[in-house]
Amino acid sequence: MIPILITILLILLDQGTKLWALGSLKPIHSMTVVDGFLDLTFVENRGVAFGMLSGQRWLILVLTGVIAGALIYFYRTLPKKKAYLPLRAALLLVLSGAVGNIIDRVCRGYVVDFFEFTFFDWPVFNVADIYVVAGVILMVLLIVFVLKDEDLDLKKKKDE
Repeated sequence: MIPILITILLILLDQGTKLWALGSLKPIHSMTVVDGFLDLTFVENRGVAFGMLSGQRWLILVLTGVIAGALIYFYRTLPKKKAYLPLRAALLLVLSGAVGNIIDRVCRGYVVDFFEFTFFDWPVFNVADIYVVAGVILMVLLIVFVLKDEDLDLKKKKDE
């Protein structure tokens, strides 16, 4: 029950910031937060990361749905031990970000992006994107540096 509540809260935070961007940024397009570092710039993203697959809405929805399903499956197959809590948290972050952006694609036909680093050339992004990137980085760090091969052999653990 708690993982569902956490996921819902993360999605609500993402959607709340996007509603704010729609109401406050869309009319003015952009505002400077820290000169030369961070602007809030309204962008309608019709693709995925770096604008890839732009205009392929249905393909993006199907791929994201499959990924979300895989995340849920993997989450449910993890042993219910404290050692797996960080990995579970990472999976919830990625799932929350994926769902937050799916909501945009279904409801608006595009994803609302608005964070723009101006000190280097980087695509505009949103809170859901932060969840995905943070979750993936956490997963990689856990898998590479913390969890051992025998920890990740879930089929073997289930059979024992």
